Amino acid sequence: MIHSLVKLLRPHQYIKNGFVFLGPVFAHAWEGETLLAATLAFLAFCAMASAVYVLNDILDVEADRRHPTKRHRPLASGAIGIPAARVILSVLVVLALALGLLVSAWVTGLLAGYLVLNIAYSVALKHVVILDVFSIAGGFMLRILAGTLGLGIEPSQWLLLCGLMLTLFLGFAKRRSELEGAAATAGPIPATDPAAESPESRGDTRRVLDDYSTALLDQFIAISAACTVIAYGLYTVSPEVIALHGTDELIYTLPFVIYGIFRYLFLLHFRGRGGDTSRDLFTDAHLLVTVVAWLGVTLAVLS
Repeated sequence: MIHSLVKLLRPHQYIKNGFVFLGPVFAHAWEGETLLAATLAFLAFCAMASAVYVLNDILDVEADRRHPTKRHRPLASGAIGIPAARVILSVLVVLALALGLLVSAWVTGLLAGYLVLNIAYSVALKHVVILDVFSIAGGFMLRILAGTLGLGIEPSQWLLLCGLMLTLFLGFAKRRSELEGAAATAGPIPATDPAAESPESRGDTRRVLDDYSTALLDQFIAISAACTVIAYGLYTVSPEVIALHGTDELIYTLPFVIYGIFRYLFLLHFRGRGGDTSRDLFTDAHLLVTVVAWLGVTLAVLS
């Protein structure tokens, strides 16, 4: 039961909520009170993210049961019942909003917005080409805003731009990985059975993949990756950023960003990764060391 609950809540995905800490780090707001508030906001988004995963599994349970791999999820396999999942969902939402209230009304509102956005995504937006990835990126932007506006920190335009481009890059990479995976697992379709071509008959919960191609996604990925590197590079040499931090040495963190993106592209194209960013980070030593090194150098430069 505990193993099934962990699978349902997906705690390995909590690393994504680390975007909440970007505001305090790059605003030099490292005092104890702000860090405590940021930690509470982080925990609130962890609870809300798990609530969203439970909601998605409830909504997709029938399709997941027909999927070759998703049928092993706790709800699809019957390890956890739907009534119990609804109780877990309610508890997580209440917990998230309660933690948000301990920080600020802004954080509470952003958490509610995150929930509404993900409901819209689960019901409709995930089936709309391009807008589906922008919806995913929107969830990350809400995390960044929670770590800035929610903590009384003025959000940097550079921070928002870099965050948007990076999350679009990761989102389109995820779609490409899903598209490759769907092509690899798709069985032969009898010519006499046109109905077998429908996404529902394949147990495919990503109908939007029919509107993508690897060539199109490669273009989106290349554009968003280039914009991420350029935006971050310009941020590190921006006069206002240099004046804020009192140093021009933030440029030395740029190579880690470039290497991390290149490594992720390598994993996407040659290792079949990209479908789960959090899992990729923890299972690839190169990515993990790069992120840790980037964070360490960044803190050293800004301290």
